[in-house]
Amino acid sequence: MADNFIWLRGEIVRQSQAFVNVLSPAAQFGLNVFEGIRCYWNAEDGVLYAFRLRDHLHRLLQSSRIVSFKSPYSVAEIERSFRHAIEANDFLCDTAVRLTLFGDGEGSWSSCEPISMFIAPMPRARTDLRKIPKFAACVSSWERINDNVLPPRAKVGANYINGRFAHLQARRDGYDLPIFLGADRKVAEGAGACLFMVRSGELITPPTTSSVLDSITRDTVIRMARDIGIGVRERTIDRTELYLADEIFLCGSAAEISPIVSVDRFEVGRGEPGPLTVDMLRRYLAVASGADGRYPDWRTAVNRTKAGSRSQNELEARGR
Repeated sequence: MADNFIWLRGEIVRQSQAFVNVLSPAAQFGLNVFEGIRCYWNAEDGVLYAFRLRDHLHRLLQSSRIVSFKSPYSVAEIERSFRHAIEANDFLCDTAVRLTLFGDGEGSWSSCEPISMFIAPMPRARTDLRKIPKFAACVSSWERINDNVLPPRAKVGANYINGRFAHLQARRDGYDLPIFLGADRKVAEGAGACLFMVRSGELITPPTTSSVLDSITRDTVIRMARDIGIGVRERTIDRTELYLADEIFLCGSAAEISPIVSVDRFEVGRGEPGPLTVDMLRRYLAVASGADGRYPDWRTAVNRTKAGSRSQNELEARGR
């Protein structure tokens, strides 16, 4: 395992030396809030871009509020520390970053002071457009958590055990991924990724009140699709609609855009990644990496080569 540098409690340490007390609320109860943030390397510009960094950091603090964490860090302070962690590793490649606020020290779920933070970057390649993966999904018998149980809009470590149950069941039953239904028996999302289906050329996705994360990638897909004239509807989805969909994909920072080619062994479309799904994946990666210069506010330069030392304003001025 690579021994990368991690930012922990204000210091840069090796991953092998990053310790958390076993009696901490984080270790005992999964009491943490986190973000997974992708950074994309643009070789032409010599720049590593973090995708929608500030949106992720604002959501992190919203999650903190929901679980009654008093974060000792502001968005500006977290962004500086994020850059510090990237620069310490000098990553000039596609990178995934786990950023976590957690109950430190010793305590219970009700008394979780102090709150500490770690920022852990690791190399992670984007989806290879030459070998786009395809996934067989099932509708899980496990129900998605809801706002009156464990609020899905808060990215809390403990919440993700819900997804683990569904994922393990899907794998045991011969599928790649699960799809959750909510308490209303309507489609919610995947395990850690939001769902879109395509019917008659239109994108349809459950609303954020259907036990889904208020996903930044979901918002990205909606905005990009509408900007190129693709209709998007946010509405509840019945289970059997999945069997009739022309295309289905999951999306998230980790998943990027992941095609679903069957649900409960009902073939979706032609059983291959659909044309709209593939097009949205290409557009998403182009925007996130800066190959497509639109939406400049979504990209934050967090590391660069000397050859890529031009300012963001200079890059935008040349029409990137």
